[in-house]
Amino acid sequence: MHNPETVFGFDFGIKRIGVAMGNTMIGQAAPLAVITSVGNDARFADIKALIDKWGPTRCIVGLPFHPDGAEHEMTARCRRFANQLHGRFNLPVVLVDERYSSAMIQAKRGEVIDDRAAAIILQQYFDEHVPH
Repeated sequence: MHNPETVFGFDFGIKRIGVAMGNTMIGQAAPLAVITSVGNDARFADIKALIDKWGPTRCIVGLPFHPDGAEHEMTARCRRFANQLHGRFNLPVVLVDERYSSAMIQAKRGEVIDDRAAAIILQQYFDEHVPH
C-alpha cells in the first residue's frame, strides 16, 4: 500500500487561478482557493502559502484545447504556468486535458467557479491515475 499523497489541482486563468486539493487515498478532489492577486510574484506567493500549509507532493494543471484538440493561446500560457510551478516549488507537475471541465459546472453569471473547475480537473486526474 502506498502512502497517501496530497495533490493540488490548478485551473489557470489570466485573472484568476482556481486551486483544488485532494489525496490519493480517498481520490476525491475538493475546491480549496481562488487566487486573484495581480502579477506573477504575488500569485506565486499565494500559491507558496498554500503549498507550505498543505504540503502537496504533486500538482495537476488543466490544459485547455479547442474542442477539436487544437492548441490555442491559453494552452501555451498553461504550459508556461506548469513549468513555473515545477521550477519554483520543485514538485512534479502533470498536465490534464481540461476541455470539458468548465462545461460541467452550471455557473450563475458573475459567479467565481475557478476553484470548482480546478476540483474537476483534479478529479479527472484521480479517476485516470489512482487505483480505487
